[in-house]
Amino acid sequence: MNAPARLDRRSLREFPLPIADEDGDKEDRGRLLVIGGSRELAGAVLLAALGGLRAGAGKLQVATAASIAIPLSVAIPEARVIGCDEDGQGCLAPASGKVLRDLAREADAVTIGCGLQHGAPLDALLESLFADPFDSTLVLDAAALGSLAPLKEALRGRKGSAILLPHSREMARLLDCDHDVVVADPLAAVRHAASLYDAVAVIKGPCSYIAVPEGRAFRFEGGGIGLATSGSGDVLAGIVGGLCARGADALTATLWGVYLHGESGRKLAKDVGRIGFLARELLDPIPGLLER
Repeated sequence: MNAPARLDRRSLREFPLPIADEDGDKEDRGRLLVIGGSRELAGAVLLAALGGLRAGAGKLQVATAASIAIPLSVAIPEARVIGCDEDGQGCLAPASGKVLRDLAREADAVTIGCGLQHGAPLDALLESLFADPFDSTLVLDAAALGSLAPLKEALRGRKGSAILLPHSREMARLLDCDHDVVVADPLAAVRHAASLYDAVAVIKGPCSYIAVPEGRAFRFEGGGIGLATSGSGDVLAGIVGGLCARGADALTATLWGVYLHGESGRKLAKDVGRIGFLARELLDPIPGLLER
C-alpha cells in the first residue's frame, strides 16, 4: 500500500474548498447541527459550535441538555440552541432521539460527541439516532466514538458520509484492540478504522494520520505540543463540521480541518508560547488562515 502523502498547503490545492459567493447569504454556506454538551461539560459543545462558525458555516444549531441550553444561547448568540430531554446526570437522554433525528435531517452536517458522557444512556441515544438514517454528513468525536463499535453496520449503511476523529485510546476502542497496538502502527490503525466503518478516519497525535476506506492516506506533522490541551479536539470537530456544512466533501473537510487546527496551534506557539495557550484561542486565527 502506498505511503501516506504529506498534508501541507501544496497538497491542499488538490482539495479546494467551496468558494463563498460575495452575493450569497448564510443559507448558501449551509447549516451545521452540533449535538453535545452535558451539565459538567457545557464548554466542550461551546468550543465545537464556535469552531463551526469560524470555519464559515452559515447557520448554526446546537442541541444540548435542557439545563445548559439558556447559558449556551447567551454564550453563543449566533446560534439557535435547542434544549433536549436529559437524565439525572445532566446528559442527553435517549428520549431525545426523535428530536435529534428531525434536526439532523434539516442540517447539511452534524457534529456529535463533544461534551457528551460515556455510559448506557449515550449508547441508547446513538442507537435511537441511527435507527432512522439521515443523509447529512456526520462528524463523530469524543464520547460518541466509545459507543460506535456496536453501531458500525448502521454507520456503514448510511447514505451520507461519516468522519471519525479519535485519538489513540479512542481508536483502540473503535478497533477493539490494545492501545499498544494502535501506538505501534497508527497508520495501519487509521486505515483499518476507515475500512471497518466506511468513513474518513483520523488518528490525532504529534503526527496525525488521515485515511479513506479505499486506503489512501495523509500525514500531518502536528501543530505542536500545545494542541494537547483540554478542548482542542472539540475545536477540531467543530471546524470539520463547519467545512462540511459549507459543502466540502468529507475528505476535503477533514484535510482542511486538520491543517487549519494545526496551523492555528503553530501560530499560537509562536505568539503565546509553546504550551499554555487555551483551546478557545485556536478559534480566532481560523478565518485568516482560510483566507491565506
